[in-house]
Amino acid sequence: MEFLVNLDVDNLDKAIQFYETSFGLTVGRRFGVSGAEMLGSSAPIYLLVKAEGTPAANATAQRRTYERHWTPIHLDFVVEDIESAVRRAVSVGARLEEPVATQKWGRLALMADPFGNGFCFVQFLGRGYDEIAD
Repeated sequence: MEFLVNLDVDNLDKAIQFYETSFGLTVGRRFGVSGAEMLGSSAPIYLLVKAEGTPAANATAQRRTYERHWTPIHLDFVVEDIESAVRRAVSVGARLEEPVATQKWGRLALMADPFGNGFCFVQFLGRGYDEIAD
């Protein structure tokens, strides 16, 4: 099975700049003004232009908004140096939502991109999640 990530954005050029600068991704392909494929992660990330205020899906009355919003799914980006990753992302529009926290398994930064999507930076320490696995 192949895994793809799709993110709705309202400004493709701004999104490309953000994901290039924050995560070191590169544009694989552009799909005119409606989308771009970002490569360099373990799964391709597709940035899809969807206008603010349009229906999120036919089965809901929710409308797209690019203010900070909650979803039960978010992306975690594993990094070697969490402070540098946070600084780089903030410099192009991300928000650090809580100070970097250190756990037994590693360090975590709760973030939001400029399009309201939550994501985290994770820097594993020691044996990573194996530090807390049964």
